[in-house]
Amino acid sequence: MTAMAPTRTEPDLSYLLDHTSHALRTRMTAALDAIGLTPRMHCVLVHALEEERTQAQLAEIGDMDKTTMVVTVDALEKAGLAERRPSSTDRRARIIAVTEAGAKVAVESQKIVDGVHESALASLPDDARAALLKALNLLVTGHLKAPIESPRPARRARQRG
Repeated sequence: MTAMAPTRTEPDLSYLLDHTSHALRTRMTAALDAIGLTPRMHCVLVHALEEERTQAQLAEIGDMDKTTMVVTVDALEKAGLAERRPSSTDRRARIIAVTEAGAKVAVESQKIVDGVHESALASLPDDARAALLKALNLLVTGHLKAPIESPRPARRARQRG
């Protein structure tokens, strides 16, 4: 007897979101590579410019484990784009400070990121674009706002920021 796959009753939302997310990340990675950045480096620069943040806070925002965050900040320091400094509010903490060169690169990288997003959204008709953004924002702020506890946790999604 041949096994029969169960009949799907709903569209495969996981596949649709995972596939589009992966394709978008590959485009983002290629576009940022033109200026020598990775998406993680971009994320750290932009969020470190918003306010004084520790390495741990930036890792949380960018969904990076400690090792990945250290490697990312090391690369930013080596490129002269950021540096580790003592916090101005907590002498026990160290923050990631963006250099003047890093701030200029962050402006350029944000333009690239915005362009990748605009290109993806421009591929949709206006009404579909508006509906997609509205629906995704409803999910992110509603039913799928936070993960649930599970004995086999899935990789955590990047936090909005």
